[in-house]
Amino acid sequence: MNISRIATVLSLIGAAFILYIGLSYLIAPEATATGFGLPSWPTGEAAAFMNLKGVRDTASGILILALLAARQRFALGISMLVLALIPIGDMTTVLSYHGSTAAAFGIHGLTAALVALTGFLLIREPRTAGIESAVAAPPAMSPVTAR
Repeated sequence: MNISRIATVLSLIGAAFILYIGLSYLIAPEATATGFGLPSWPTGEAAAFMNLKGVRDTASGILILALLAARQRFALGISMLVLALIPIGDMTTVLSYHGSTAAAFGIHGLTAALVALTGFLLIREPRTAGIESAVAAPPAMSPVTAR
């Protein structure tokens, strides 16, 4: 399996995973929130923050799929590197609020590492299609050299 296929598979898995998480926070936030790693969750009107997480995660998954569909692999790689900051922030939040260390590193830290790895694979993919066509095409002749 080449780098391009590995990056595509990791991107699709990442998109499916974050879409599932995002939609779960929108549909059943109380049931989903327990796995995040924090010791307690907001209640009452403050529980709306769980919907914000759902929207954020859902939009992240849609972004990955949109860039894949548009065949913007380099842009997807840059986006994945930026998106890796989200689970790093989640990990830092869990640790700062005395949440589960295992969840902080095992869920959020591992997610950040996999998202960043996917981003690096995407930006390091060989981009030979444009180079090959430029090399294969004969140089254009100007009127001066055509004589």
